[in-house]
Amino acid sequence: MTGRTERTGPARVLVAEDQTVVREGLVMMLGLLPGIEVVGSAADGEEAVRLVGELAPDVVLMDLRMPRCDGVEATRHVRTEHPGTQVVVLTTYDDDDSLFPALRAGARGYLTKDADADAIVRAVGAVLSGEAGLAASVQARLLDRLAGGAPREEARSEDAGGARQGQRAGHPDGLTEREAEVLTLVAEGLSNQEVARALHISTATVKTHINNLFAKTGVRDRAQAVRYAYRHGIVT
Repeated sequence: MTGRTERTGPARVLVAEDQTVVREGLVMMLGLLPGIEVVGSAADGEEAVRLVGELAPDVVLMDLRMPRCDGVEATRHVRTEHPGTQVVVLTTYDDDDSLFPALRAGARGYLTKDADADAIVRAVGAVLSGEAGLAASVQARLLDRLAGGAPREEARSEDAGGARQGQRAGHPDGLTEREAEVLTLVAEGLSNQEVARALHISTATVKTHINNLFAKTGVRDRAQAVRYAYRHGIVT
């Protein structure tokens, strides 16, 4: 272990989140938690990397979807340029296309935004102790990956810093592999909750994928989505 194990003061945390209301809410909440001192906040990944260099926090709580430099690329820069700082991802998304690029970039923790204050404190403490601070749903996905053997196709995007949306071959209108999976299950009549259980992701993530595929395909409701899936051979 490094000298961090001798640190007796609170964990020094930087918050990186592009939505102002969410960012300010996190800063306020974290400021009330025992053992945590918020040393700064960033509105995008580029600012997060710069502030890590200036403030040397122990941990960055990193959102994934941010302008200028997304959370995966920012994590890669932080871990390469400032290895004394750990990264815990705090995001809405727990799908494969978000999770594995972030972990490969060097994140030691991964929580979804429905995590409570105790979960955040545990994750921060875990990564500072050299352990992994992972939500239960994320641990399940990792176990599924180990049980399934070879990595899935999104591993191709590692060198692109997690830029993967719309790049899969074989799907119309730029649908990603995960969006096509969600559309297939929707066409089979599954509810959002059932899709979430089948894919081991949160209901919020399912809703995000559905909104994205609706926007890409131009459909307005689930009935149109089902027709689209059959018409384009996604479901046969």
